[in-house]
Amino acid sequence: MRRLWRAVLVLLLLRRGRRRPAPVDEGGPDEGRPLRREVGSGRGAELLVAALLLSSAAASVAFVVVLFTGADTQLLGLTLALAFASAGAALAVAAARLVPREKAIEARPALAHPEAEPPVDERLRSLAEGVSRRRLLGAATAAAGGALAAALAAPATSIGPAVGDSIVDTPWRRGRRLVGEDGRPLLAEDVSSGTFVTAFPEGADRRELGSPLVLVREDAGTLRLPRDRADWAPEGILAYSKICTHAGCAIALYRAPLHEPTSSPPGLACPCHYSVFDTRDGGSVVSGPAGRPLPQLPLEIGPDRVLRAAGGFSGPIGPSWWAVRRS
Repeated sequence: MRRLWRAVLVLLLLRRGRRRPAPVDEGGPDEGRPLRREVGSGRGAELLVAALLLSSAAASVAFVVVLFTGADTQLLGLTLALAFASAGAALAVAAARLVPREKAIEARPALAHPEAEPPVDERLRSLAEGVSRRRLLGAATAAAGGALAAALAAPATSIGPAVGDSIVDTPWRRGRRLVGEDGRPLLAEDVSSGTFVTAFPEGADRRELGSPLVLVREDAGTLRLPRDRADWAPEGILAYSKICTHAGCAIALYRAPLHEPTSSPPGLACPCHYSVFDTRDGGSVVSGPAGRPLPQLPLEIGPDRVLRAAGGFSGPIGPSWWAVRRS
């Protein structure tokens, strides 16, 4: 048994001795100089890196063009993927074949004379001697980086709905009649207390953001409208935009308390985020995330008792947050 253990121990020692690194020759005329040095490869690698960087820039520009022209969404993903893939390939090729590198094994003598070592700038120049098209690579890198940054920043312009001028240029004009959902002109008697009526401009596109209205009737003595709107609610009938000023949802709820002394006053409410607007106080915000009042439309009652618009809205309709795009 002892002989067996001795044989195993001898084998382990022999194997360990084989793995020892070869001793470094510290003497000779090349003492202190690198034994091996690798520098970036030739012009082929430089041109390949430049081509990949320019391809990344071209793909980034294509992404921005596709984004603003409203082309297929799949093209957006394809162009952005090509931009990143080309940039990544350029970095990989540059790291493997172009970036100067040095591998050296050198002995460090106990005492060295400063003049024995070459200056630092000379060593750096020797490392970069394989890169002959530095200006080309620098320009290509700048183009790829700038175009890729623009491609990443461009989608920020698409945040929020594109409403154009519809928030200020609405179909409502003085004298335009109000019609119901059935297309029939609305009379003053069609608007009763405790409920609301949806109205549209006669002859206009109902799908426009500024078309739909909400009509309510309040006691004229309870109204607290601004002074310049004193005649905007004939017989207590008020008209407000149906589009919530928070996120553009449709106003679809009307709060009409049965006993006001113990309840909240009447108000229009948005079902999306529960913004509530005071109908008696010019559409001011009572609660919820809405940032500004609900725009009011002035009304007038014609000789035939048909409700008509007496002008335009009190302000821009629709959402008021910063991401609304005007074009």
